[in-house]
Amino acid sequence: MDAMEFFQRSAGKWRSQRSTHHLAFRRAELGELEITVSALTPDDPRVQEICTMHEVDGQLAAGGALVQWHGTMGWDREGEGHEDSTVMVIVPDVDNPRKGKLLREKGYAEIVPVAGQYEMDDEDGLNLITEYETMSAIERFSFADDSDSIRLRTSTVKRFGGFNTASFCIETRIDSPAETNATALPEALKASWEKESAVSLLGW
Repeated sequence: MDAMEFFQRSAGKWRSQRSTHHLAFRRAELGELEITVSALTPDDPRVQEICTMHEVDGQLAAGGALVQWHGTMGWDREGEGHEDSTVMVIVPDVDNPRKGKLLREKGYAEIVPVAGQYEMDDEDGLNLITEYETMSAIERFSFADDSDSIRLRTSTVKRFGGFNTASFCIETRIDSPAETNATALPEALKASWEKESAVSLLGW
């Protein structure tokens, strides 16, 4: 599987249950987001616009994805929420389409256009590595089963000055008739979620 196939399998609506660990404060923050992923073809105007923004030949793009999200996190102030969208574009290496550049309209950790690297690992997980001016982020996405109904996501953000975070997410597909109960997680994954909510990814 290449990265564009991963985007295509991810297309649809997801509920993301997240535990973010603020390592400097030794505290965890829980949250929930609703995410919608739309796969984009190489000739989609939004894909070509991102290529132009990054001065990349649009003919090299394999396609992309529009990602929209809204939800809340535990430390939000009253009335505060998280709602936004971004376009991501896959530009594979010529000799290996399982890795290459990932162009974004805006980054995960900074609201600026950013170009990072992607690579599919041996377990068909999608790994994203992004360097910003003031921080770096490493993310991994994977499917938990062959039905494409559950995704797992881990991320670490390292900020200059030591304010680092690590996150673990379980994302459950909610756009099919079989998944009318968005909170119905398999017991093994539910136990993993509860464990990660209490203990950080680094063990404290």
